[in-house]
Amino acid sequence: MATLTVKELLKRAAAADEITVKGWIRTRRDSKTFSFAELNDGSTRENLQIIFEAKHGDFTAALPKLVTGVSVAVTGDLLAAPAGARQKYELHAKNIEIYGDCDPDKYPIQKKKTSDEFLRTVAHLRPRTNKYASMLRVRSELAFAVHKYFRDNGFFYVHTPIITGSDCEGAGQMFIATSLDLGKHAALPRTEKGEIDFSKDLFGKKTYLTVSGQLEGETLALALGKIYTFGPTFRAENSNTYRHCAEFWMIEPEMAFYGLEDDMDLAEDFVKSITRHVLENCGTDLELFAKFVDTDLLSTLKNVAENKYERIAYTDAVKLLEAANDRFEAKVSWGADLASEHERFLVENYFKKPTILYNKPKDVAAFYMKLNDDGRTVRGMDLLVPRIGELIGGAERENRLDVLEKKMADFKIDPQAYWWYLDLRRFGSAPHAGFGLGFERMMMLVTGISNIRDVTAYPRVPGCAEF
Repeated sequence: MATLTVKELLKRAAAADEITVKGWIRTRRDSKTFSFAELNDGSTRENLQIIFEAKHGDFTAALPKLVTGVSVAVTGDLLAAPAGARQKYELHAKNIEIYGDCDPDKYPIQKKKTSDEFLRTVAHLRPRTNKYASMLRVRSELAFAVHKYFRDNGFFYVHTPIITGSDCEGAGQMFIATSLDLGKHAALPRTEKGEIDFSKDLFGKKTYLTVSGQLEGETLALALGKIYTFGPTFRAENSNTYRHCAEFWMIEPEMAFYGLEDDMDLAEDFVKSITRHVLENCGTDLELFAKFVDTDLLSTLKNVAENKYERIAYTDAVKLLEAANDRFEAKVSWGADLASEHERFLVENYFKKPTILYNKPKDVAAFYMKLNDDGRTVRGMDLLVPRIGELIGGAERENRLDVLEKKMADFKIDPQAYWWYLDLRRFGSAPHAGFGLGFERMMMLVTGISNIRDVTAYPRVPGCAEF
């Protein structure tokens, strides 16, 4: 007796006898001679219709229990559905086993429309809804597309530390990782100044959850050539915007002997490739998002996948934005770090396609970005897309030891803490570049979901670490 998924059953070339399927009841309705139930097992957005007839078995005791949320195993014959039916097959039940009951008066997931805000409070159950099951299937396929792209293009997948002693971004918004019992203040080791003595901690120093694997990734690229990381990162930032989480996943390729132009070429090709992959492999789930979440989704994704991206220097972009300053809440002038409203104006209103902004002012750029000859800008770039704004941030790295040391001094970064990073410039220094793409923002792009809390199973945001 074969046990198959709903996805496998609906794709079969022919009907079959004695098929077993397992899943959860979505709905049930009764007629005078039949009962119909919709069953879903998570393998696809589509449900399998189950037909219960008295001639195939006595279901009188089981049928009243088949309410939304009940888990079951059903065995029967897979037959062709009547002409005009939505699906090719339906299962005519011969036997049913109920694994788990579900009280319909208490179960929070019902057939009626439920708000995203409420579903966040029951995140352990929301994957059973059509929207969030589709989101998770797309997330899985998108992750596969990421790995496939880099493997096909000669990159090595590497794992950089989750616990680190360095702050890649230099912003200081990091979670402390410690083995000290912070609840027992009297027992904490102290320095002469009365501060916590982290030299007595597990690692012998103050350590954090990583904000990026980039710096370690650079060391590996300067040995292996082309590498990428794909893992969790953390920002202790009290931000409650629709685009920020305290825990999120980052994709960070790093390439030896790449310059800024190479970096921009790779970023564009990468985003196009993984977008095409989702369009080609997630059609059923994208249909849901295009119908109920963002009616312009498919045209947006085709725009991202098919157009040649615009490229514009920061200085030229500022001139365009200054001419439109009346429409912005935050006014634009040279040297400002562009806000989401400015980024989206360039992409959605001016160029009407993804745009790469490059040669940013050095004062709003990270210390590791390579300084241009003008002394005012760095060889950094941001890839901007519709609805999101910045999707990718990247740069050619500063590979000149003296320039990097000067920039670290300007940023008040202790060079002793980065002795190993500076060694890359002492021993066989080479041009190299890379970028970071926030996976959740890419998920927002490909699903049309507007809040980052709804493109991951268990969002970690200020005030919420439930589940």
